[in-house]
Amino acid sequence: MKILTAEQIKGADKYTIEHEPVSSHELMERAARSCLFRILRHSDDDTEFVIFCGKGNNGGDGLAISRMLAERGLKVQTYIINHSANETHDFIENLKLLKDQAKAKIDVITNKEELQSIDLNGKFVLDALLGIGINKKVEGILEETILHINNSKCKVTSIDVPSGMMPDADNSKNTIIRAKRTLSFQTPKLAFFFAENYAYTGNFEILDIGLDVNFIAQQNTLHHFVDSDIINGILLYRTKNSHKGNYGHALLIAGSYGKMGAAQLAAKACLRSGSGLLTVHVPKCGYQIMQTALPEAMVTCGTEENFVDTLPDLDKYTSIGIGCGLGTDKQTQNIVKLLIQNSPKPLILDADALNILAENKTWLSFLPKFSILTPHPKEFDRIAGAHTSSYDRLDTAKQFAIKYSIIIILKGMFTATIMPDGDVFFNSTGNPGLAKGGSGDTLTGIITGLLARGYAPNYAAILGVYLHGLAADLALKKNHVESLLASDVIDKLPKAFEKLYEL
Repeated sequence: MKILTAEQIKGADKYTIEHEPVSSHELMERAARSCLFRILRHSDDDTEFVIFCGKGNNGGDGLAISRMLAERGLKVQTYIINHSANETHDFIENLKLLKDQAKAKIDVITNKEELQSIDLNGKFVLDALLGIGINKKVEGILEETILHINNSKCKVTSIDVPSGMMPDADNSKNTIIRAKRTLSFQTPKLAFFFAENYAYTGNFEILDIGLDVNFIAQQNTLHHFVDSDIINGILLYRTKNSHKGNYGHALLIAGSYGKMGAAQLAAKACLRSGSGLLTVHVPKCGYQIMQTALPEAMVTCGTEENFVDTLPDLDKYTSIGIGCGLGTDKQTQNIVKLLIQNSPKPLILDADALNILAENKTWLSFLPKFSILTPHPKEFDRIAGAHTSSYDRLDTAKQFAIKYSIIIILKGMFTATIMPDGDVFFNSTGNPGLAKGGSGDTLTGIITGLLARGYAPNYAAILGVYLHGLAADLALKKNHVESLLASDVIDKLPKAFEKLYEL
């Protein structure tokens, strides 16, 4: 699914109105009805609704929803915030229709004192103050309204975007509605995918309001939300006449004393992800552990007991992953350097391989093209420098991916996979249970397995992140989010693949 800018969405509105054809009023009715059905799911006949409306089209949406609620005999109070002398045509039309509704209760708020008299305790609050059109921090009565709603600590549903949020920009200094739920139209907004903005958006839902699909398809964007359509275009299928040699030979360089669990998790996930063969290169202390824990994998060792100090012959391997539980011993750092300089194919680097890279930034220039780095935000900041917001971090990650011709998987709530051309794919699967040790090792194993199995690096990265999250979601059917383990995720990979092939 494409993530469009505010201007592109406005263009889609305009094009749909002109070419469907449909009136702007009817398009607003579609949007309001879509919101209404979701709102009614979370309320009952005794719910008291309070709707705050601005004077633009977002306010028009709010007025239309207010009318539809009143038509059903529900208790609804509408407040229009008098923040401007300008009113859009659709706002005016919907205000007339609302006033014609006998049960409508409408008040205009012009100052802070009037706001403070509004009791929101126990009310279902709808935010329709501002839409996607703002490009600066809110001030005056609008800011006072947002602060009043936030201070009430009531549950808020925002229409399209939480008011005060700029959809395409850094919002770290903005005053924004803190919604529990956001009902957004047609496509998600870029701002939804930054971790710090969850406090404002809550859980968002994308409502299809029938904007022209051909217009949307023609829009250029760097940002995408990974859905079943994208995954369907990636999947490879095994043939009956194939053998293990058709599905590649993966190499994982992993483990050190006390961290062999990371190597085990990555190795098992790799085999569960389709690799025909797997060799795990570990320190001597890990040899018996790996042979016992995972008989399906082959094991090689270096000369040191507690850390990896050698490289095997690289030529026979289809994919190479390094870093899980690796440690940062000086000899191990030399191995990472040699691997970067001599690998004939893209690498997957995670965990301690990234920490070593952070201490040796000049090595970035020697990474094989289309190598995949899988940092969490702090690991990325060690490599690229500190960032004050997720928006800035993503921008830097794009620059890094382009400069070094690599793929960066920036892990988080909506893990972002950033391509060497600057395209970004935000993941749609996963849950907070993944915020636990071992999850990154599992992801590295999955991607290494997919790359060995025959997926191109860009597809292995997108599919690996999606599959990892999907398996975690399936694991919650028998595990609580607090108790989810990385091994639970690996155990659900077969079911996750089954789901993928049902798409």
